[in-house]
Amino acid sequence: MRTNRMIIDDPNSQIMTMEEIEEMKARNTGSGKDLVAKILDSHSALDQKTAFALAKYTLRKTKKYLRRFTVLPLDVSTLARWVFVEKEPMKTMEMRDEILALIGSWSNVHCTPSTMASVSSDETIMVGGGRWLVIDETAGLLVAYMAEKMGILHLPEQGVHQVGKEASPIQEPGAVNGDKSSENMTSNNTTTTPQHYPRPRRSTLPATTNTITLIHAKEQPNLSLLKYFHYDAFNPSASHPLENHLKMLSWLQLLAPEDDASYAEPELASEAVLQTWKSGKRSNYFRKRRRWERIKSVVDETRAGGFDGLIVTSVMNPVSILRHAVPLLRGAAQVVVYSPTVEPLMELVDFNSTARRTAFVQDPPDPASMPTEDFPLNPTLLLAPTIYTARCRDWQVLPGRTHPLMTGKGGSEGYVFTATRVLPAEGKVEARGKFKRKKVEVDGTTRASSSLVETPAKAGSNVMETDVT
Repeated sequence: MRTNRMIIDDPNSQIMTMEEIEEMKARNTGSGKDLVAKILDSHSALDQKTAFALAKYTLRKTKKYLRRFTVLPLDVSTLARWVFVEKEPMKTMEMRDEILALIGSWSNVHCTPSTMASVSSDETIMVGGGRWLVIDETAGLLVAYMAEKMGILHLPEQGVHQVGKEASPIQEPGAVNGDKSSENMTSNNTTTTPQHYPRPRRSTLPATTNTITLIHAKEQPNLSLLKYFHYDAFNPSASHPLENHLKMLSWLQLLAPEDDASYAEPELASEAVLQTWKSGKRSNYFRKRRRWERIKSVVDETRAGGFDGLIVTSVMNPVSILRHAVPLLRGAAQVVVYSPTVEPLMELVDFNSTARRTAFVQDPPDPASMPTEDFPLNPTLLLAPTIYTARCRDWQVLPGRTHPLMTGKGGSEGYVFTATRVLPAEGKVEARGKFKRKKVEVDGTTRASSSLVETPAKAGSNVMETDVT
């Protein structure tokens, strides 16, 4: 069997010079196959290489000189990998694709409403019907992922691809401009079947009543990554499906709306006064009224609560966020908090631990004094706090040479905190057990008696056993 024991790595084995390679690249309009074949023919010691060495040499030259690409539709997973590897991972808090999938799984984001929509007590605010509360500081990556799962991110498909003068041809893998391999595509106006179909998008029915309510800390939210999906937060298009499903408000509007100037109602003018104004002034008046009605509707609906879930990806302290956001959730809603490091999430687990919940139930503090040093959060509002992480590593899979790749992108590991919103019982809670018969001995006579055993309803309750004779 041939080995590489007698092979001497001589740079002069390649007769073709770099000047000749560059000259051939300049005049060659193909895909690079001729250049790779010429380089292999110009190698004087090619017959001395083993089969494995020859395959490695051919693959290295193919990757260097053969230009191949495949056009794929943009989805959130591809965008997340591109930002994490090629652009600025700190812009998205170093969030990876597998972390996004973990967040989507635990937050239970979907396109159908989990609860029926209902009208508030004053018959002015619509609550329920599939609503998620979001704090996103990843330049809109989290909002894009949620919208994609709801089916409201991508614009409707404009029919099938057509090959002709009025439509760009779909090139097969390996075809570049001028490559003769694409000549088999017809150039007339007739519709033909393309030889290569891009990766299809996931078929998700669009959401009907589900909405995403985004809370931001600045005057305007940072949703710059949504531009890759044809959505401009500053000048949204009415035809985009995300326009009617994304609602935005600031922390000031949520916590103290009376201090926000945009929440205050503009002066109401009568019809007679409007007739005396010029058209420009009337247009400005109606524009301000529409803006105030939209802001007031979003703020009042958010403060009414009833959300199906809370997702947080923020550099702010998660304790301060959950203190105001958790009471807005309905029962059994999911709470998901992402952090590049685990320390802030460990604090959340401690503040919602069983020990703190027991101490809070046995000796509840004055609600007016909340939050306190021992209870920064109400530990009775969240159940089963847990921390998860996930990381997919690349592997080399070759016959006899399968191993994980030792080099890769570093950065933060990324952790996800999850919990379930519960509604604590109000008033006194009494536990009732089942009656059971047992035999007791009284004055030497065995008699049957009833025994009622009461089990504790909460941690710290007393177990009581009462005999009824």
